[in-house]
Amino acid sequence: MYRILIVDDERIERNGIRFLLKKLNMEFDIDEAVNGLDALEKIRQEDYDILLTDVKMPFMDGIELIDNVVNEKKKMRCVIFSGCNEFDYAKRAIRLGVVDYILKPVDPKEFKETLEKVVDELEAAKASDELKNKSMEFLYEHALYMLVNGEDIESIRREYNGLNLDFARFKRILLVEFNHDFFGRRDVDFKKNEKIMSLGIQRYLNLNQQQELIFLGDETDAVSTAQELARIIKSDYDEECFIAVSSDIEKPEDMKQKVDELDELMDNKFYHPEIKVFYPNMESDSSGMIQFDDDTLMKQMKQDIKMKDVDALREHFDKFCEKYRHKNECSQIYIKFLYSNLLKDIYGSIDGTGEADLNKDVEKMYMTTDFQSLTGLVEVAIDRLAACFEDKSQTGHKEVEMVKQYIYRNYGSELGIDMLADMVYLAPSYLSTVFKKETGQNLSKFIKSYRMERARDMLENSMAKIVDIGAMCGYQNVSYFCSSFREFYGVSPQKFRESGVTGEE
Repeated sequence: MYRILIVDDERIERNGIRFLLKKLNMEFDIDEAVNGLDALEKIRQEDYDILLTDVKMPFMDGIELIDNVVNEKKKMRCVIFSGCNEFDYAKRAIRLGVVDYILKPVDPKEFKETLEKVVDELEAAKASDELKNKSMEFLYEHALYMLVNGEDIESIRREYNGLNLDFARFKRILLVEFNHDFFGRRDVDFKKNEKIMSLGIQRYLNLNQQQELIFLGDETDAVSTAQELARIIKSDYDEECFIAVSSDIEKPEDMKQKVDELDELMDNKFYHPEIKVFYPNMESDSSGMIQFDDDTLMKQMKQDIKMKDVDALREHFDKFCEKYRHKNECSQIYIKFLYSNLLKDIYGSIDGTGEADLNKDVEKMYMTTDFQSLTGLVEVAIDRLAACFEDKSQTGHKEVEMVKQYIYRNYGSELGIDMLADMVYLAPSYLSTVFKKETGQNLSKFIKSYRMERARDMLENSMAKIVDIGAMCGYQNVSYFCSSFREFYGVSPQKFRESGVTGEE
């Protein structure tokens, strides 16, 4: 509905214009002013879409009124109706951008044609503004996507000069993750969920069909927001999700580091699938204490040894030690038994060591009188294991290469981390860790990047429909495919096909 202000010092004239407006069968919100000065006050206090004004009025005439507001209210359309047909008035009206100058007595047909033209102009301007805002929104999302993927912020600002990149308002990030293609399959848009929107969320950024980033301001309790979000998702979509909460963001340049931090926090879901929200320093928070199961950690360390991943082995051993460092109620014999089993696994992968060497160190282990000496024996063995691995020429994990080849062949099918991990008999979190170490990319990002490359190639070199290209690249929902392509390249698939230019170039 458009708002109209009728300005005339004669009531009968105002009533006549109001009568003609009602005959148009259009919905208008109509207001009146008795002279130019009265109208000026109203216009400065409220927004109107159309100004219908007489010329000759006391205190301020119609031309002076338009002259006062034309720069303040650039979107407002102005129409003059007047009994004065002097050329000077018409010339000044044209200079001020008046849509039409209607002479009194007003001809209903001319009035109808003029108002229809004005409404058409307003509709066209509205559509143009919506398109411009949508384009700006797409560019903003692409810039943010580049930032969280490690692009230098200064180069982003140069590329998007003129765009309001207000990234400094983001103070925490949530990573929402599902175990299947939740976003692509169901075409879920959290922005359309009123309960989620009420949580004070600043911005959403979809990463892939299983993951989405959510940006928060500093006025929001991030952990409470994450817990409530998980509850809403379970209630409204009947889906379980995991949410990782970043530490505070000091400056936009830290975004990539915070996203890496979120990936590491999300690894905890392997150990604790019953916990839905993970956040920094969770171990020291009694309300969300993470306890690592002995069997789980031992299996993980066995896997580290098998995969020759010493860094992961050290990390998991530190967690193992931390669990028992202050547990005075645990039997020393039980703890030494666990450590001796780990030592046995380590020695089994060190060349040149035999059962005698193992027995000697196990005996030392049972002779230790303090926890530090006990852990020290294992740490020495890990150092020897690391040296042994360094001496061997290792060309890379064959499991990672198997996963990559499977992605290359099956990028059009659903590719979940759990499914890929099962295929190579690894834990999902472990596969994610070694994959990133080998390729420099996390697994989800690698899958999306390859799918986007294939989609781009098809758009350039085939006449296939966009909906079919999306399906061939693993996106069954065409609208989700288009939004993912736009976030990745900065332009829609259709625009890319027409111009061959992306926002990267």
